Amino acid sequence: MAVGGYFLAMLHRNGLGVAALEAQSRFDVGPALLSMLPMLQLLVYVILQVPAGLLADRLGPRYTLVMGMIAMAAGSCMFALAPGIEMAVVGRFLIGLGDALVFLNVIRLAALWFPRARYALVSGLTGVVGGTGQVASAAPLAWALDGIGWVAAFLTTGVLTVLMALLMLLVVRDRPAGAAGRSTVADPISAWAALKEALRADGPRIGMAHHAAVMAPFTMMMVLWGYPFLVNGLGLSESAAALSLTGLAAGALWLAPVAGLLVGRWPGVRVYMALVLGGLLSLGWILLVTWPGGVPVPLGVAVMAVSGIGQTLAPTVSFDFARDGIPASRTGVASGLVNMSGFTTAVVCTVAAGVILQALPGAYQAAFAPLAACTAAATLVLTLFILRAHRRRV
Repeated sequence: MAVGGYFLAMLHRNGLGVAALEAQSRFDVGPALLSMLPMLQLLVYVILQVPAGLLADRLGPRYTLVMGMIAMAAGSCMFALAPGIEMAVVGRFLIGLGDALVFLNVIRLAALWFPRARYALVSGLTGVVGGTGQVASAAPLAWALDGIGWVAAFLTTGVLTVLMALLMLLVVRDRPAGAAGRSTVADPISAWAALKEALRADGPRIGMAHHAAVMAPFTMMMVLWGYPFLVNGLGLSESAAALSLTGLAAGALWLAPVAGLLVGRWPGVRVYMALVLGGLLSLGWILLVTWPGGVPVPLGVAVMAVSGIGQTLAPTVSFDFARDGIPASRTGVASGLVNMSGFTTAVVCTVAAGVILQALPGAYQAAFAPLAACTAAATLVLTLFILRAHRRRV
């Protein structure tokens, strides 16, 4: 049931992607101001990651998840009915607020319900369901917007989210019945002490660098700039662009549970997954922004496909790293830091792209240069952290 809530959270988070061009016309705004909508949503999400982790550790997953679903439902309804950009901003703010409380509590439940060796698999399966929500935010949402209209499409997602909140309240429990040995809430520890504990451990630091390197690129594309890039940058039709985003988001989902099984059995394989994927993404985005004469369609689609794989594997690998050296009852803060790193990168690159496109309309290669630089820098930091952790073990 909690993972079903994560499906809806991903639908809300990425719902502006295929609606970007219609939103620009509906609210009469340019690319820079339009980028403020997902930026604010993701910024709220980022800022609340550590507080959400503390809340998950103190209050428990069940009630925190219900709070998140109610906030997202209210935000979606406001966004549906917004007469102008001001109310739309408030709606996306509430969506970001609710979204911030969902994923951390889903994997918090995984830590409380499953043994350590199963955590990567459960995280991978969670990523599959979340990726399905991302798929639903592409072509299906585009069809809904075209078929029933803006107001009805976003109101429907709000109503579904209210129903999910009620089901969570009735069904979700923080831990298995009779699991007296597993503490639902954390031992008493200050917020500052929890932060220091997480930042001192190698696992959360590696997870933070990995999340920034592999999760941010496709998140930025799905949240806002993927659809305009495919239509205006690569010249695809609107229907082909929506179907391409759907295929890219769905195509790699099967990799997450496979990676989870491998990581659960051989934890050392995480290092190879992290370094290979980070290297491929860095190379791909550098090629995309430096290719002379414009981006060829095969290159653009290939880079987005590898980025989709990166986002799919991020929950499996990044959050499994975050568990290293942290008690199960205090995973919320470490997971919050990991999530914050990836989404901070996505926020910065999304806004930077909007500013560049405002100044240079249609210059997607220049607009994506900050993303290429951040991906390469995060991969370098990831490599250094992995080498440092290896030297310590030796």
